[in-house]
Amino acid sequence: MNGSENGGDQLQLYTELAPWFHLLTAPVDYELDARHALDVLTEAIGEPPRTILELGSGGGNSASHMKARATLTLTDLSEQMLELSRTINPGVEHVRGDMRTLRLDGRTFDAVFVHDAISYQLTEPDLRATFETAFVHLRSGGAAIFEPDITREAYADATHQGGHDGADGRGLRYLQWRTDPDPSDTWYVDEFAILLHEADGTSRIAHDVHRLGMFPRATWLGLLADVGFVDVRAIASPYADEEGVGAESFVGRRLG
Repeated sequence: MNGSENGGDQLQLYTELAPWFHLLTAPVDYELDARHALDVLTEAIGEPPRTILELGSGGGNSASHMKARATLTLTDLSEQMLELSRTINPGVEHVRGDMRTLRLDGRTFDAVFVHDAISYQLTEPDLRATFETAFVHLRSGGAAIFEPDITREAYADATHQGGHDGADGRGLRYLQWRTDPDPSDTWYVDEFAILLHEADGTSRIAHDVHRLGMFPRATWLGLLADVGFVDVRAIASPYADEEGVGAESFVGRRLG
């Protein structure tokens, strides 16, 4: 989980708990995903992208592996997450903005990258608006990749646990519980119970409930084509976990 869009900036993980975020999901764990996204974009464009706009960059985990290969512009709705990203991506441009409405004064990029922050789009209009943002920021011949947590076809209830210890003596462990209260709508719930150990030995518990979008593969492909992307396709992702998270990415190019 790397982003904080569509109200996600109001969640504890992306506001008061933002300084703990790298103990929940560590930047080192994003190397394979970043390499996969760059390889897909390179294939779609026909050459490695030199400039990349990331929508919903969160704590900068993916960017920490991409910045050596391209000039990045990182955007997120949460200022706290942008501040965290700056600690591991100094010198990289950071811009606060909503991926559905962001417009960077006519600037275009070789590529647009949207990791799992896309999952905070709960309706088809929100999803389409994000695709439009990506499209208008691409140069002719550029490509975009979108990496949702899960599609409708891959969904199953699940639980997951994890966390990390920090060099500063802090530690975090979490239990994540994924459920779909109403299979007829377009979202599910990720609920987090988070145990935080301070360096002084004290501890506390946080509880966060995240609503995340879940759309059929056909919706992704259809909306991307409607916005104007060409060569739209779904790609199996090598970094998917045993619970189906990250199983598919979606890519398209802009012509003209």
